[in-house]
Amino acid sequence: MENEENFHRFGLILNKKVVRTPIAIASMAGWVDAAYVLDRKDHIGAAFIGGYSVDEPAIRASHEMAKAGRKEFLSSDPVAELEAQVGLLSGSGVVTGVNLRGTSPASFLEVAEILGDSVIYEIDAHCRQEPMVTAGSGEHFLRHPDALTASVRALKAEGVSVSVKMRAGVHRDDRALAVALWKAGADILHIDLMDFGYQKLRQIRNSCPVFLIANNGITSFDVMKDMFSHGADMVSLARKSDERTLAGLDAAISRHADQHGWYNSPKQLCRGGDIRALTFCCMPVKNCPLIPTLEKLGVSRDAYIAMKLGFVKGTPLEEGKQTCFGSLAWCCKDSSPCMFRDLTIRQAGLSNGQYMRMKRELAQKLMKRLFHDGAQDIAC
Repeated sequence: MENEENFHRFGLILNKKVVRTPIAIASMAGWVDAAYVLDRKDHIGAAFIGGYSVDEPAIRASHEMAKAGRKEFLSSDPVAELEAQVGLLSGSGVVTGVNLRGTSPASFLEVAEILGDSVIYEIDAHCRQEPMVTAGSGEHFLRHPDALTASVRALKAEGVSVSVKMRAGVHRDDRALAVALWKAGADILHIDLMDFGYQKLRQIRNSCPVFLIANNGITSFDVMKDMFSHGADMVSLARKSDERTLAGLDAAISRHADQHGWYNSPKQLCRGGDIRALTFCCMPVKNCPLIPTLEKLGVSRDAYIAMKLGFVKGTPLEEGKQTCFGSLAWCCKDSSPCMFRDLTIRQAGLSNGQYMRMKRELAQKLMKRLFHDGAQDIAC
């Protein structure tokens, strides 16, 4: 029953498990283990324990970092330690990921052979400590993306869920990197946005359809909502992942989802939203941001019209003769005042939340057509 309620509220599944809330704990080496997660489990949907160094070069780097004063997870048998930690989280209701610092595909595969598909495997391309980078792990991967995609492909060949923890602004083109990781098979991009903010997130959202977790400085509902309205599927906290902050964010996003139906609905395209906002756009009959967006996507106006009308056929969104363009397919989000939209929604017996959930389904179909069925590179 709880899973049904959570899925109805957020519609989130990771690693074939329903996510209770779109808030995660990001890894912090030496800090985030099973005990850390269990203390906060009531207010999170996922957690990435670690980082754990899993091969000799990365382990040596961890010891160097520990000698320099960094707190690290140090173990003579890191795979056995990971197995024990994952076991402690079994039954917690938290979708578990393991943040791994390794230097080769074989290193990651060794862990996957033991833990199987019970966890998400997060390749750490984020650590910027010099010993780890020199060892060939962490940010090294962002400067050597072929090595990173090789590890992603190797893990995906094992049939497991793969996340990449990356730091924005290190690779010369984060959008190109995101596309390469998506095509290699990455399921999740966990992005430390540094000082770039939601603008960087929107660029990546417009480049690939993978699950996006936004990280860094997300400690208030306003900041969290900015991330969600520009492309994030989930947000994560690290140093500020105290119970009070997590509880406040969890309560706020749950209220928002219950009120509006679509917890991470994008801003409208004309207000700076990402391309999921095509679900709210009207017909392409005036000079507005929709036109250059369609041009960048390589989608003609007629094709856009046909897509939207085809996707809403036989659904309540097909209705709306009194709306501006004769169908709810072309109507804006519920937070924008519109008496004609609201009248049509009520006549159809829908709540605002139901309307927005249908708009989310329309957005998902549009994204699938653009990125999968269309099979084209997109750079917006």
